[in-house]
Amino acid sequence: MEIKIRPVGFVRSPFMRREEAPHQGRLSMEESEIHIFPEYRDAMEGVELFRYLFVLYWQHLAERDVLKVVPRGKKRKRGVFSTRAPARPNPIGLCLVELLDSGDFLRVRGLDALDGSPVIDIKPYYEDIDSPGD
Repeated sequence: MEIKIRPVGFVRSPFMRREEAPHQGRLSMEESEIHIFPEYRDAMEGVELFRYLFVLYWQHLAERDVLKVVPRGKKRKRGVFSTRAPARPNPIGLCLVELLDSGDFLRVRGLDALDGSPVIDIKPYYEDIDSPGD
């Protein structure tokens, strides 16, 4: 089975290299922009109603042939599906961001994507659904 994903936009970020990006977006107060391609701008209607959004993006500089990594702060390798490492068979990034402004582009805080990263999708964060409430 082949899956084709078309980017809906791209990221403008202060992070040019992987070493510059935070390991988790919530650890950064940096602002980024999400630019949506013209053919998808109608899909932006209503995003301004939300304070937080999930951004799914393609980690275009990540390795794709890695199945095990040593997680940060650990000593032993684990399978990438049990980590948040960017290196994985399908390097899809997921980041919860704070929406600061919307218009021709989204201005967000807390995005860990590199500059130029293709955006795959944007979804609203619903606290009652997305937080398990342990």
